[in-house]
Amino acid sequence: MTQAARPPKRKPRRVLPGFAPTMGFTLFYLSLIILIPLSAVFIKSAGHGFEAFWAAATAPRVLASYQLSFGASLLAAIINVVFGLILAWCLVRYEFAGKKLVDALVDLPFALPTAVAGIALTALYAPNGWLGQWLAPWGIQVAFKPLGVLVALIFIGLPFIVRTVQPVLEDMETELEEAAAALGAHRWQTFRLVVLPTLTPALLTGFALAFARAVGEYGSVIFIAGNLPMVSEITPLMIISKLEQYDYVGATAIATVMLIFSFVLLLTINGLQAWSSKRNGQEGRR
Repeated sequence: MTQAARPPKRKPRRVLPGFAPTMGFTLFYLSLIILIPLSAVFIKSAGHGFEAFWAAATAPRVLASYQLSFGASLLAAIINVVFGLILAWCLVRYEFAGKKLVDALVDLPFALPTAVAGIALTALYAPNGWLGQWLAPWGIQVAFKPLGVLVALIFIGLPFIVRTVQPVLEDMETELEEAAAALGAHRWQTFRLVVLPTLTPALLTGFALAFARAVGEYGSVIFIAGNLPMVSEITPLMIISKLEQYDYVGATAIATVMLIFSFVLLLTINGLQAWSSKRNGQEGRR
C-alpha cells in the first residue's frame, strides 16, 4: 500500500470533553455559585454611597470586632500549624495504642455541629465548668472572654492542618533524613533543612484553610464568646445583628470588608505556597 493510499489517522477520542466546553462549564458554575453572590454583596454595599459604607464599616464596635475576629483567627491558625504538625507527625511516624481512635478524633470538629461544639466548650471552660473551675483560682477566665474565642477557633481549625500535612508526611522518603543524619546533621538541622522545606506548601495550605474557616466561624464561637460589646463580639455576630435590625447597608458593608481582607490574605498565602513549591522544585533538580 502506497503512502497516498493510507487512510488518515484518527485523533484518539478522549474520555473527557475538550478545553472549550470544560472551561465554559467551569466559568458558568463558578459564576453561579461564587461570583454572582459575592458581586451582589459589593453592589448592595456600594448602592448607598461611600459615606454610608464608610460609616458602617468603621464604627467603633465594628472595628473592635475586626480586631478580635482577624487577630484570633490568625493566632489560632499559627498555633494549629505548630501543634497540628506535631500531631500529624505522631500519627504517621509512630505506632501506639489508640492510634486509630486519635486519628478518628481529629475529624470530630468536621462532623460535630458547630453549636454543639460551642456549648461543649462553654460547659468545659465556664467558671464552674470541669476545666474552668481549676483555672479560676489562677485568675484565668476562658469562657465569655476573647480567650474563649481563641480556644473555639483552635478547636475547629486543627483538622485542616493535620489532614493537609499527613499525606505529605506519608509520602516523604525517610532515606533523605537518614542520609542527612549519616552526614553528621543533628535532629534540628535535619528537620529545618530536609523535612520543613518539603512540608512548607502543605503547612501554608492548611494555614489558609484554618484561617478562612476561623474568620467566618459563628456557631462554635457565639456561646463561649459572651458577646460583650467592644470586648468579645466577633464580626459575623455584628453582621447578624445588623440583619436583625434590617440594617442591610451596615451588614453588607461589614461583609465587604471581611471579604476583601480575607481574599487579600488568602491570595498572599497562595502566592507564598506557589513560590515555596517552585523553590523546592528548583532545589530538587539541583
